[in-house]
Amino acid sequence: MRLIFLLLMLGGLLLFLLACQSKNTDSATADKSSSTTSKTDIKFATYNVALFRDRAGQLKRDLSSGRDSQIQNVAAVIQRVRPDVLVLCEFDYDPSGKLLDLFQQKYLATEQHGQKAITYPYRMSFPSNTGVLSPADLDGDGKIALPNDAYGYGRYEGQYAFALLSKYPIAAEELQSYQQQLWSAMPEPKTPKLADGNPYYKKEAWDILRVSSKNHIAVPIILPDEKKIYTLIAHPTPPVFDGPEDKNGLRNYDEIRLLKDIINNESYLRSDQGKPGGLSENASFVILGDLNADPIDGDSADGAISQLLEDPLVHAAAAMGDFIPKSKGGKIYNRREGDRADPAFDTAFFGSRIDYVLPSKNLEVTGSGVFWPAEGEALYDQVKNKKASDHLLVWVKMQI
Repeated sequence: MRLIFLLLMLGGLLLFLLACQSKNTDSATADKSSSTTSKTDIKFATYNVALFRDRAGQLKRDLSSGRDSQIQNVAAVIQRVRPDVLVLCEFDYDPSGKLLDLFQQKYLATEQHGQKAITYPYRMSFPSNTGVLSPADLDGDGKIALPNDAYGYGRYEGQYAFALLSKYPIAAEELQSYQQQLWSAMPEPKTPKLADGNPYYKKEAWDILRVSSKNHIAVPIILPDEKKIYTLIAHPTPPVFDGPEDKNGLRNYDEIRLLKDIINNESYLRSDQGKPGGLSENASFVILGDLNADPIDGDSADGAISQLLEDPLVHAAAAMGDFIPKSKGGKIYNRREGDRADPAFDTAFFGSRIDYVLPSKNLEVTGSGVFWPAEGEALYDQVKNKKASDHLLVWVKMQI
């Protein structure tokens, strides 16, 4: 009897342990399933909206009216694509943030061309070298005057600047800017030279010239799980409007190099806030902006954009693979004589891929596109013939 009793006790204990193991296994499976389904889809985008004006203050008047047709078209595109984080290139700088507030209140918060209103509670404007008069005669004409002697070409301070809109908090206190980074302080800079081999810029000009024609910004976006993704924003100068010295083409090259150096944490860097280097190792980032360089066509210096597209820290599929943003509209309408690249990849009406959203390799890319509708698709009439901008909105979606 005692033996039978012991066997029953052991059997009961075994059943109890099996039940506990099953419960733990179910719990682990549930936790794993919960972890899998808790990922967040987030769409990053850049859009050169051409919201600069010829005179300071003019954009404020246009935004205040709520009825400017170009701005309505721009807003409709944004409402259609609905990015979570959006960089606006060529949006005039206003230190008060009033221009961004007006854009949100008068345009984005109102349905445009049948598109649902959208709200970006977090907004940030960034100062720009454009229209900031330097103390040197940069163009060598014997006088110091705007726009050619500004640190970045501009008729008034902040013309052609850029801004950031986000549905998620922007960690402004962690911002690092490289607006004042000297071109001459870069190791082996692309120094413009005259035909005789002498430097194009006189010493007093070269010693004060900043590499960034507008600004280079690194600022984190804080996602719901407290994960930080750095938005790395720039808008290098177009590689044209110069002479045989190629001063703009070479500056464009080194402005793109500055982005590369920031993600690679190069030691020569020092931010305007006094922090040495760039991003920390293994930081998640997304590079956004109109970089004014096409990997195949166009006027940029050889290899300018390849510095980023081929960098091992950049997501290869979004840079050069299956997730390169593309559109039907570009494929149909933008084939130009002499172009070698697929026009589906174009991000501007003048036939180039120059606007980029480049995530870090440690992010999971799930989709991408250029918003260039074909005839019959939504907002075709609002986008065609540069009615919104001469650029198109470019987006990349990730699962975080």
